[in-house]
Amino acid sequence: MSYESLDVWKRACRLSCDLYMQMANCRDYSFKDQITRSGLSVPSNIAEGFERGSEKEKRQFLLYARGSAAELKTQIQIGTRVGFIRKQKAPALLEEVSAIQKMLGRLITSMDKSAR
Repeated sequence: MSYESLDVWKRACRLSCDLYMQMANCRDYSFKDQITRSGLSVPSNIAEGFERGSEKEKRQFLLYARGSAAELKTQIQIGTRVGFIRKQKAPALLEEVSAIQKMLGRLITSMDKSAR
């Protein structure tokens, strides 16, 4: 199976693109860099994990992706509170990150079950 066929990878890519567009006019370049990097890390870690040689490495990179999603969720919450992200947009972003986290969790659990 290719990572490009995974719905979680596709959704994470769309979210990353959405973040870049949302942050296009942000003048706090440090925050902009950090949040876009977190968003970019999610699909990137999924891809890297699927290209690694072992199931153990694949699982580890899926865990990294899930960790990056948690980091991203925190940054969205902070960005909203300080006014970098529109309050109307934040719930949809947070909901999408949560959905991606759940999908990653199910994928990791599935790998764990098949390894037994």
